[in-house]
Amino acid sequence: MSDPSTSDGYIRRLSLWDAALIVVGGMIGGGIFVNAYIAAARTSSGLALLLMWTGAGVLTLLGVLCYAELGARRPRAGGSYVYLRDAFGPMAGFLFGWTMLLVIYSGSTATVAMGFAAYTAKVFDLPPSIVNPLAIGGLVVVSGINLFGLRLGAQIQNLFTLLKLLAIAMLVVCGLVYAGVGSSQALMPDPARADVGFMGAALPVLFAYSGFTYLNNLAGEVRNPQRTLPRALVLGMVLVIVVYALVNIAYLAVLGHAGLAQTQTPAADVMQHVAGPIGAKLIAIGIAISTLGFCNITLVAGSRVLQAMGEDGLFFRSVARLHPRHRTPNVALILLTTWTCLLVLTGTYERLLEYATFGDWLACAFGVGTLFWYRRHDGGHAPLDFRVPGYPWPPILFIATVGLVIVQSLRASPFNTGIGVLIMLAGVPVYIVWRRLFSRTEP
Repeated sequence: MSDPSTSDGYIRRLSLWDAALIVVGGMIGGGIFVNAYIAAARTSSGLALLLMWTGAGVLTLLGVLCYAELGARRPRAGGSYVYLRDAFGPMAGFLFGWTMLLVIYSGSTATVAMGFAAYTAKVFDLPPSIVNPLAIGGLVVVSGINLFGLRLGAQIQNLFTLLKLLAIAMLVVCGLVYAGVGSSQALMPDPARADVGFMGAALPVLFAYSGFTYLNNLAGEVRNPQRTLPRALVLGMVLVIVVYALVNIAYLAVLGHAGLAQTQTPAADVMQHVAGPIGAKLIAIGIAISTLGFCNITLVAGSRVLQAMGEDGLFFRSVARLHPRHRTPNVALILLTTWTCLLVLTGTYERLLEYATFGDWLACAFGVGTLFWYRRHDGGHAPLDFRVPGYPWPPILFIATVGLVIVQSLRASPFNTGIGVLIMLAGVPVYIVWRRLFSRTEP
């Protein structure tokens, strides 16, 4: 039996299992292995830290529920780009795609690819000069795999995610069973630390929870998307919340709150403490796999946004082409991969990502806001397999909280956040010129 095709040329090949693992793989990149110490440094106890990770997870779950309904309403490639274009017009969609290409997806992918290369070099005792070539090589490999169809790419991604979860399970088991340190003691207050408030501590935690929107970019390739996509999003999100809580409990059980706040490599420190150099090397391999899997998802998801933009005449028409056999946007994928590799070579990826990290959550907030538009224009009682429970409160709470986080970003780092705003606004004149010179019709 052949896979059903969609109106935009994609083939629906992703099952519930595939889609759920994409959600997990897109969220668990390097944040839980790196940002945990920042959150610990901004909280006063292990209990406060765990509440922070759980609370941020519940907040993200509200956004996930909204994106689940959005995906059920518009099950086609492009995700947030499509929602913003429909609700706020083509310029809003273009600005999302512009920032995604220049900074958000490319910058995060370049940063994580460098993390993959750094951990790989550490495991095999390679010289620092090999890090850049390794990062670019990893990006080229995962991109190349996806040129031959999403089915093969999904199988590789499933393997990445399962190996990632296996490494995390090893970390949690070692931390809780073999460390010999009581977790109740780790939850006690740390007299050397003081809470900086939810918003200040939430920034690094929310970064670790970003990525839940990637599956919606691939909605045109999900089987029975009205049912499968919401289930995959909720299932994947709940699993990530549980994983993040368990990993932090393992960190606290071995290192304590004070120890976690003082190390930038908590996972390696835990395994070093429990299993010596072999344990540290094993978790480094697990982190390398985790980061490479994240790069795989961002490149695949981002290429679908570019393809949708090209189809609408908001980008080069060549990026809208799908491979005649594999039905994949290979030109868009190669373009995004090439730009990401250039960021690796120039070394500007970390600065660009810092400038516009908040832009990812800003786009999420506006994306969730489009749900009000769809409810009004599609009809509140239109047949739909999934609706956000408790509407309108989940989108209102999500938008309000993300808005407060963005305000905190502006206050804490006005220069970097301001540069991020300028990067997005620079897309306005580009859009105007593009529409006058190249665009054919309104989408």
